[in-house]
Amino acid sequence: MRGLLSLIFAASALLSVLNHEFQENFTALTNARVVTITQGVIENGTVLMEGDRIVAIGTDVEVPAGARIIDCTGMTVYPGMIDSGTQMGLVEVGSLSETRDNTELGTLSPQMKALTAVNPNGVAIPVTRVNGVTTVLTEPSGGMLPGQAALINLHGYTPSQMFAGFEGISMQFPATGRRGRFDQRTDEQVQEATEKALKLLNDTWNSAELHSRIDSTYQARPESGRKPAYVPSMEALRPVVRGQQALVISVNAARDILAAIEWVKERGLRNVIFTGLSEGWRVADQIAEAGIPCLVGPVLSVPTRPSDRFDKAYRNAALMHAAGVKIAIRSGETANARNLPYNAGFAVAYGLPYEEALRAVTINPAEIFGVDDRLGSLEAGKEATLFIADGDPFETSTTIHHVFIGGYQISMESRHTQLYEEFLNRSPGLENRDGP
Repeated sequence: MRGLLSLIFAASALLSVLNHEFQENFTALTNARVVTITQGVIENGTVLMEGDRIVAIGTDVEVPAGARIIDCTGMTVYPGMIDSGTQMGLVEVGSLSETRDNTELGTLSPQMKALTAVNPNGVAIPVTRVNGVTTVLTEPSGGMLPGQAALINLHGYTPSQMFAGFEGISMQFPATGRRGRFDQRTDEQVQEATEKALKLLNDTWNSAELHSRIDSTYQARPESGRKPAYVPSMEALRPVVRGQQALVISVNAARDILAAIEWVKERGLRNVIFTGLSEGWRVADQIAEAGIPCLVGPVLSVPTRPSDRFDKAYRNAALMHAAGVKIAIRSGETANARNLPYNAGFAVAYGLPYEEALRAVTINPAEIFGVDDRLGSLEAGKEATLFIADGDPFETSTTIHHVFIGGYQISMESRHTQLYEEFLNRSPGLENRDGP
């Protein structure tokens, strides 16, 4: 038994060496076109990394003796892309309940943390990161307040190692319309359900505000003895009520977006992010006036109304940007989060300036999530989280040759490459088949 355990540990150690190589010393990416995002494009430049950090970028970077050198002639270095809306690590097989950890029981569970449920060994993770998507916001679902979304890097052996520095309370804003064409409720039933949901939301928020005030009084005067009762949901909402943590509100229909803007104003919330926004283009001016940043997508979608032009979902991001809304692009996917760059590419094809599309999957989400001091652009002092490609990452013909996440050079192997190799080199074995 002891021998078997030793063999297992040895195999695990070997696998970690093969799949993830940490560059403890210097690594130089030379002769590269460097798209920094925030400081322009550097032609024939060098990116010098030490450990988990970028230490120098430019055309005159001195490469230390003994540094590992990757010649990037004909290739471009980009910061890792950030998907602002997935369920990565929470869902493996959508049709198999045993592999889904995205939903908790109940309508109000803001204390539940998606980060604790992330599976670092999810099959979709290698598939996603080899396409240049190195960081994602993974979101809980189900109920009005389903839990806390977490920003994670797509490398690590534990969820805490993957954590990228942002958690926000997820909220599903009450919808006023039908759930779809199969929704057979009467207009009265739809309105009644909406009013009931709004009442629940407001009652919950009233309780959260009261709980926060009682706590503030107790902290100021502990001798009063009026300590608030421990209620997990209220404890979780307290930082949001005080503006210390973001509230990520999922809202899509135009009239619901307007209602959400008014609700945010009435509650005096200062740290709010909207996500989804499938009809954001209809009320883009009002969103811009409210100054609420938006996680928009998926772009690869269909119009919300039969009367809309076929390309409204493709143009949504462009129209919102033109109105002055700060946007980041989300795929809304899990297994197909690797398609984030193609969501951005479609947005470009339908009006979003190319540079803004790059920002919408790099520095914009980093700024919205408050991690722009670490991620989102190529700058000295930031994390060495980047990828090297032989073309435009928004083009399907482009191949990504290297990926680094926090200084670790990531294996380019994934379930997809394994299947490709298997079937490329398959041997039918007909010559060994028994029978006629």
